[in-house]
Amino acid sequence: MTDGNLLLKVKELSIVFGGLRAVSDFSFEISKGELVGLIGPNGAGKTTVFNMLSGIYTPTAGEIYFQGREGRIHSIGKLDPAKLNRLGIARTFQNIRLFNNLTVEDNVRIALHESRRENPFDVVFRLGRFYKDEQRMIDRADELLSFFKIEKKKHELARNLPYGEQRKLEIARALAANPVLLLLDEPAAGMNPQETVELMKLISFIREEFKLTILLIEHDMRLVMGICERIMVLDYGRTIAAGLPAEVRQNPAVIKAYLGEEALSAFPSGASHA
Repeated sequence: MTDGNLLLKVKELSIVFGGLRAVSDFSFEISKGELVGLIGPNGAGKTTVFNMLSGIYTPTAGEIYFQGREGRIHSIGKLDPAKLNRLGIARTFQNIRLFNNLTVEDNVRIALHESRRENPFDVVFRLGRFYKDEQRMIDRADELLSFFKIEKKKHELARNLPYGEQRKLEIARALAANPVLLLLDEPAAGMNPQETVELMKLISFIREEFKLTILLIEHDMRLVMGICERIMVLDYGRTIAAGLPAEVRQNPAVIKAYLGEEALSAFPSGASHA
């Protein structure tokens, strides 16, 4: 991994669960600033890949290299989620994982913990640096919530937010960790068409605003084809296609994976059905 613009390199990644090979020899690279989509039918291994990239699963074989926010290259295949988060990888989940009984603001403040500056002495004796740090975290949480237009609900419990706003809160919490690589696992799941359009604009905006590299999993093809610069397609744990959205959309292997063998003759161009 010698290219200074290369952020993430995955080499022949595989994982086996009880004899079942969920992901097999998966390789890809992402450069700084890219917005890349990972798609495939249900059970293709997409979330399993995310779980290996974020430290939830340890790969059975293969290597993952990541250029942390400090500029050093790390082999991260065996690191836990907390260490990966400190290096600059943050993620959201297909099933929303908020602290439902905490306020919207506190959900974001928890993710800001790593940025605290005071020491235990400041905390125990409530010295000035403690209160300054508390205010800094409140201000930062409010700033992040304002990006998602939910700052007026900061004192509400997270569980009381509408579904679409819970999705936004989860992304805001991920951004609070100050990542360089953001992994979005089906961010549009459960959203209506209007919310999905707004989410597309929001993802593009935060990439530019926060200077992020984004890898996302998504089933909504309008979102994927509308904002991703490159797309990788998994099926049964293997890569079956990769390239520009227009190339992937017309790839016969992709059409077959999504619609079945008969789709190749029914939709020979595949232009609208990938």
